[in-house]
Amino acid sequence: MQQLNFPKFSFRFKNSENKISIFDVIRKKFVVLQPEEWVRQHCVHYLINEKNYPISLINVEKELKINNLSKRYDIVVFNTDGSILIIIECKAPNIPINQVTFDQIAKYNLTLNATYLMVTNGLNHYYCQMDYQNERYNFLRDIPDYR
Repeated sequence: MQQLNFPKFSFRFKNSENKISIFDVIRKKFVVLQPEEWVRQHCVHYLINEKNYPISLINVEKELKINNLSKRYDIVVFNTDGSILIIIECKAPNIPINQVTFDQIAKYNLTLNATYLMVTNGLNHYYCQMDYQNERYNFLRDIPDYR
């Protein structure tokens, strides 16, 4: 897999039926290693190992309803009160981050009301904090560490 713009992490892999899988510490199972999954796993390890978020507050690939349509978010980080702190949208490295990507995560956030948004393709990362009062987002250098 392609080298990404994240620190080096160690992953568990397995090969079965000519498919390589990577162990997801959140879902506690091996998942087929696709380019987007490679980015998602790096992002999960970044949250845990670099930003110190507890595994118990991180959720991966769950369904949500938006205007009666079923969508799946990549990663959500919860506050201890159950509200959503961060939504993360992961794309494969060959997918450019553009306005369509931001529109996708903004749509999810209409339902989820997160404080922070992150969009990444593993090579480029964008972070922003929601300003609900002024109906906009403010770009940041990084998401905050877990406090």
